[in-house]
Order: sequence, then C-alpha cells, then structure tokens
Amino acid sequence: MQKHTRFFITALLLLVLLVGAWPAGAQGGDFSLTVLHTNDVHARIDQFDKRGNTCDEDELAEGKCFGGVARRKTVIDQVRAEVENVLLVDAGDQFQGTLFYTQYKGGAAQEMMNRLGYDAMTIGNHEFDDGPGTLGSFIRGVNFPVVSANIDASAEPELAGLIKPYVVLEVGGEKIGVVGYTTEDTAILSSPGPNVKFNNIEQSVQAAVDELTAQGVNKIIALSHAGFGRDRQVAETVAGLDVIVAGHTNTYLSNTDEDAEGPYPVVATGPDGNPVLLVSDFTWGKFLGRLDVTFDAAGVVKEYSGNPILLDSSVPQDPDIQARVEELAQPLNELRAKVVGEAAVDLDGERSSCRFGECTMGNLITDAMLWSTQSEGTQIAIQNGGGIRASIPAGPVTVGDILTVLPFGNLISTFELTGAEVVEALENGVSRAENPENEGTGRFPQVAGLRFSWNPNNPVGSRIVSVEVRNPDGSYSPIDLTATYKVVSNDFLRGGGDDYEVFTTARNAYDFGSPLDEAVAAYISAHSPVSVSIEGRIQKVEEGGMMGGEMMAVTCAEEYTVQADDWLSKLAERYFGDVLQYPLIVAATNAMHAQDDSFAQIDNPDLIEVGWKLCIPEQ
Repeated sequence: MQKHTRFFITALLLLVLLVGAWPAGAQGGDFSLTVLHTNDVHARIDQFDKRGNTCDEDELAEGKCFGGVARRKTVIDQVRAEVENVLLVDAGDQFQGTLFYTQYKGGAAQEMMNRLGYDAMTIGNHEFDDGPGTLGSFIRGVNFPVVSANIDASAEPELAGLIKPYVVLEVGGEKIGVVGYTTEDTAILSSPGPNVKFNNIEQSVQAAVDELTAQGVNKIIALSHAGFGRDRQVAETVAGLDVIVAGHTNTYLSNTDEDAEGPYPVVATGPDGNPVLLVSDFTWGKFLGRLDVTFDAAGVVKEYSGNPILLDSSVPQDPDIQARVEELAQPLNELRAKVVGEAAVDLDGERSSCRFGECTMGNLITDAMLWSTQSEGTQIAIQNGGGIRASIPAGPVTVGDILTVLPFGNLISTFELTGAEVVEALENGVSRAENPENEGTGRFPQVAGLRFSWNPNNPVGSRIVSVEVRNPDGSYSPIDLTATYKVVSNDFLRGGGDDYEVFTTARNAYDFGSPLDEAVAAYISAHSPVSVSIEGRIQKVEEGGMMGGEMMAVTCAEEYTVQADDWLSKLAERYFGDVLQYPLIVAATNAMHAQDDSFAQIDNPDLIEVGWKLCIPEQ
C-alpha cells in the first residue's frame, strides 16, 4: 500500500500544478489535444457487474453495474462538446469475453465502435481468436484505420493490405501520427495462422516513427497491445514517441485511487530526453481514459493532466445506443436463460486465482474433461488458466454462464504423452507465473488426474518439484517418466497455444472432440448440484529442486558421461530413436540429482557440459 500511496500523492501534486497551467487553446505555437481511450474491452457491449459478468436484476436495481457502450457514448459526447480537439482510440482486445462475441464475433464491436466514432485502434491478440478471416471482416467494416507496425500480414489473403503500420490524422489543423504494435507472442496466444508474422516491436515502431518524422509529423501517439512493462521499454528506446496508450495487461492507472498500479499518466523519458506519457484504463470498458496534453511548437509534450473516468450508474446511458444493445441482446437472453444445473458453492474463475494456482473453476473444468472422455481411458486433464474468463456464483447455472466462462469455442483434444512430456508441459505452465507484469500467465495449468508441486524460486524449466498421478482407486503414485499417459486438453493448447509446444508432437491425437463448454454443461447437469473445492492438486512450495524425492519413479538404464559434441536431442535419438524424447533425459537426470548430486542438474536443455553425468532412463 505504501507504493500506491506514494504514486497517489506524487501524481495528485503534479495534477494540481498542471491543471492550473492548462491552456484554453493553442497559444504561441502550442497545440492542445484530448485523447480518449479504451483497452481490453473484451466484448463488454452491455453493462456488467464488478467482476465483469452480466448484471442481474438486483445489481441493476441497486445501481451496481458499470460500463457498456451506451454509458461510454454519453461521456464521449460530453467531452467532444467540451473541448475542440479530441481523438478516440482503442488499444486492442475488443474481441472475446461475452456472449456478444460468441453470437456476433466482431460484428457487435464493429457496429458500436463505428457509432461511437473511434478514430483508430491497434490489434490485440484476441482479435485473432477466430482466425484471420474474422479479423479481416471486422477491419473491412469499420470506419477507422486499424494499425500495427510489427504485424506483417502480406502473405495472408484475408488480411493483406488491411493493417497499416501507422496513420496520419488531422485534428484542429495539426497532423497527429498514430502508430500501433501488438505482442509478438500472439502466434502462441491466439490463432493468427502461419501466414501472419509478428516482428520485433522496437525496430518496427522506430521505423514507423522515422517515416512519420520524415513527413513532418512531430506529435506521435502509439497504441500498444504488448503489456505495460514492454511499453515502458518501448518508451525508453524508441525516439520520437509522445504518448503510449497501453493494453494487454489490464493495467489500472489513476490519480484518485490509491489501489491503482501507478499514477495517470506514468511519465517515461525517451532516448531523445523528451517525456513520453503512458496511459491505461484497466479493462472491460469500466473506465474511459482521458488524457489532456499540450505540445509545444516542436511537438514536445509541454503540459498534461487527466484520469480514467469511472462509468458507473451515475453516468446515464445514451438511449439510442442502449436500445440497440438491448436488441442485440435478445438472442443472448434466450441462450442465457437455459438452466443446466446448480452450483452448491461459488465457482472461482478469477484471473487472480486461475493464473497463479489451483482454482475451483479449473478443478470443475478439468474434472469435466476427464468425465467426458472416460470411455477413451484418459488419465490426465490440463486446461490453461487463461482460458477461464469468469466466475459463477452459487445457484442456478445457465448456458450463458458457461459460455461466459469458456467463450473461445474450444474443442476437446485427446492424445498420448510420456511422463517426461507431461512434466515438460507443467514446466511451461508455471514458467511465467511469477511475472510481475502478468505477461503469459494464462498458460498456468489447471489439472485433474494428477497433483504437482512447484517452486517459484527455481530457474524456469526447473520449477516442478513433484508430480503424482491418480490411480483408479483414488490413491496417487509418482509419475513414471517413461510411461505413456492418455491426456485430455483443449485444441488451442494441443496446437501449441500458450507455448505448449510439447503437445504438438503428441501421439495418437484426436483434435475434434466435443466443444469444451458443452462438456462442462453436461458434467454440471449430471452432477447437479456441483460442489467443488480446493483439493491440493497444485502446491506452491519454497524449497525443493526439480522432480526430487520420492515423487519421481526413476531407474537409470545407463549412467552416461557427456562427451564433446554431445547434445540432448542426439542422445535421445541414439537411445530412444526419437530426437523429441530428450525431455526424458532431462527429467530423469534432474530427479536423480535431487537424490545424488553427482548427477547433473539441467536448467537449460540447450546447454550441457562435457563431463556431466546423465541418467538415461529405462524405456
């Protein structure tokens, strides 16, 4: 709390000083601009409750609902009437998150962004969730440019020529450059397909800024969907930027809320010594960000003020927009209303729970995966925490509730992995869990059919301490690195999403199972009222090396000493006939190291040293 309070006091003093100096208009070559912005709206077309879910009747009656495009329209119109020079921009992830996306894909966002008069947006990773075709249809139908400097879609027929690196907008007789950029991890976070490339952000943005500067544009705004930590890096390394509107990590900045993650704006210093203002307004459209900035004649930020505007029940809804929202919601209401069963307890699907540890919604979903595929003999279920998008309170559970939790339309995939490959998958799952920017935490694994412990203090790739697989009688046994296990997951992860590359080479895979949401609905119906608890499937520990102690079943067929020119894939091919089986050697050697430190500990499979003792496990 001390950190937030310090941010709050500093920012408030700065705001008082700057508001007193705010000019009524351009003076002596100065130019004043108001930037209204959103990020990570995630299909919240209608108002929602404090958790981002659909408001119920009690919440509506008590005025406990937030956001929605109708409230946003009201505030946008007020600001446009108040000041002359206004830009309305979005930092990506308009797609995915509610039934408005499930039903209309990008159509509802497309219509509403046009009606609100957006001037530009960049592309978020979720804009690719239904492939390039859906994004292409969205871009072709909007009345504003969509920009991302580091996306090369020239080889993708559905997108070729639609995404620009930047655009020049004329506002109040001045040229404003707007450049976009998108996280390079989109290829593993979503489904852009093989033809869309994501290039280095800093290099791509600098090239775009240089082109703008050559055209005489000296006021440049970046729309980012790369995460706030990366945005600070961009601000400090790319010369010529003035403002960055940040998205992707749902960062909440405020000068009036001591629980915010920092002041609004955060001020960085560019490589040219000029200030760069970073702004972000949380997620869902709960706020509308407002930044008032004055540039001097050279285009350098001179003065600034602003804050996110809370869109709570005190903000009236634009009647025309709300009437259209209610019209769009009619088929959704019918879908939402179908009750499939009951929850005896609250089902926790919060981001803060499911991306960092065991959560009850994760347990329910993975239990449903195993239950729905039991005829196939599945033993282990793995679901990414980032694929869980909402909670469900105790009481009746509807189809709409489930689709809000699981909006991606994923199919169930079944396949076979060795025990070593299961461990490798879990290592990937916990590899970003301690990332302070929450970047990549969506890969955190929710599981059924096994339990594991992990140590965040260990190096990435060596964090899994123990894994036990559930037996038919309900007892648990240490995972066998060389045994084959039947695994169930979703088709996104099976395709390598969230960096689960080990799934892409699985054996006997079938990727066209039932929709995951339907499997969960059927499970709830069959087990109603469902009661789910935290069972200790995932344990975070502060001590222990990779796969140590009695939680590993390892027998070395050979103790091997590393020779010159050895590498693990070469050894895997020699002993197992398959270069992709090197994780067997890694996991076995690290397990033996926990019992006998004469064996090596392999932290990086690409770096092994001559003289190391390895365990070649029995096959």
